[in-house]
Amino acid sequence: MYTIRQIAELTNLTEHTIRYYDREGMIPFLARSKSGKRQFSEDDLAWIQLVCCLRNSGMPLQEIKEFMQMCLKGEESFEERKILLTKHKEKILNDMKNLEKSLTTIQYKIDHYKELGIFHIDKI
Repeated sequence: MYTIRQIAELTNLTEHTIRYYDREGMIPFLARSKSGKRQFSEDDLAWIQLVCCLRNSGMPLQEIKEFMQMCLKGEESFEERKILLTKHKEKILNDMKNLEKSLTTIQYKIDHYKELGIFHIDKI
């Protein structure tokens, strides 16, 4: 079992964010001690890592919550989950293509400024 501090360190999330994810139902099987402290298992860590993956790739929190609720339905939601993840993958690929174009433009500008720096003499 892990403490919230250990989970925060393992996931690079703040304790506040983990508590928020818990309140929003994104860590569905989270146990608590008799005193009410959260006790995280390996499965809880895996759920949180999935949330982080989806969040880091740009999925809105509401969609993540919907996805997590689908997961809890088991086999009956396989097709829905596949559709949701496929759409998200398409969005990620499109975002990557746009970022690659931006990166190319930025690199061109950097190279251009380097060139100017070589031949440019500032007036003092």
